Amino acid sequence: MIKIGDKLPDGTLTEFIETETAGCTLGPNVFQVADLVKGKKIAVFGLPGAFTPTCSAKHVPGYVANYDKLKAKGVDEIWCIAVNDAFVMDAWGRDQKAIGKVRMMADGSADYTKKLGVELDLTARGMGLRMNRFSMLVDNGVVKQLNIEGPGKFEVSDAETMLKQV
Repeated sequence: MIKIGDKLPDGTLTEFIETETAGCTLGPNVFQVADLVKGKKIAVFGLPGAFTPTCSAKHVPGYVANYDKLKAKGVDEIWCIAVNDAFVMDAWGRDQKAIGKVRMMADGSADYTKKLGVELDLTARGMGLRMNRFSMLVDNGVVKQLNIEGPGKFEVSDAETMLKQV
């Protein structure tokens, strides 16, 4: 499992781009994590899945509501990662009014989730392999803070905890 002081593992995440720009086409775009984190301070939070109760009612809304406060403390970007595809993450981001504040990053096959060591097997509940709920502060690709939730918990990966750690 990833820990404080570790460099983020190599890998990719997918993000649905709604406005075409140089280097980004409309629709799902695959990004190298190492390229995205270079020279940036990023608040990252991961969760079991889009449109799930705690994730939709508390986790994402907390980061959206605290966007300005996190930016004021020097956070360049906020990422939400889940084991969903880019289309679902984009729809969820629009539903949560997160677009433009939180980058909704898809890890559809859980490849990056496994590299981080934060996989959560919810097969018995009909949800397959997912991501355990967590948050981390990453500075230039290095983990500076890490908050891993216990099973079924939402106590340490919230935006308010991240604000205290930045």
